[in-house]
Amino acid sequence: MSFFSNRIDAGKRLADALKPIAFEEGVVLAIPRGGVVVGYEVAEALNLCMDVIIPRKIGAPNNPELAVGAVTEDGTVFLDDQLINYLGITQEYIKNESERQRLEIFRRMKLYRQDQPYPSLKNRDVIVVDDGIATGLTMKAALASVKKRGANCLTVAIPVGPSSTIKSLKQLANRVVCLFTPESFSAIGEFYRDFNQTTDEEVIELLQKNRQKHL
Repeated sequence: MSFFSNRIDAGKRLADALKPIAFEEGVVLAIPRGGVVVGYEVAEALNLCMDVIIPRKIGAPNNPELAVGAVTEDGTVFLDDQLINYLGITQEYIKNESERQRLEIFRRMKLYRQDQPYPSLKNRDVIVVDDGIATGLTMKAALASVKKRGANCLTVAIPVGPSSTIKSLKQLANRVVCLFTPESFSAIGEFYRDFNQTTDEEVIELLQKNRQKHL
């Protein structure tokens, strides 16, 4: 069952849910790539500047699709300790994989943002946006990183996610706005009619369009 036509539709509907909230010195941080399309619509509707935050999944040895944690560009790491212990993953592996993923984060930051200075988050209301969540590990790493940068208030804004993950996110953010929490959840894409991959070029274009508006 598709709840959203595409990410633009999801972003507009998410923006409608956020409009009643007053954001002090608000800024939207979108998680690339798909989250940038959603975040752009939110930023447009709320007349806020948008930038990116790029958490990267730390995959299990020999099974990179299985997330055991996530890392952000400033070195903030959020781990699933229970899963790591169960799989017997060493701290050395976590350290090496975290550094490998940080290099990819730096590459993408340079690609998406060019040489633009990163906005100060100190004492600001920060809305972290993605096109959906499953385990929530990358979102949790993003929230921890934003909190370290001095944000005044953290809002998670997502179109869809499982109720168990939403519950855990409420312990880390001041508010969580999620449009749908379906009982049956296997993949984010199943809730979109069009879930084609967002390109790097689209991310760059949307960031530039938003930046030009808020110069």
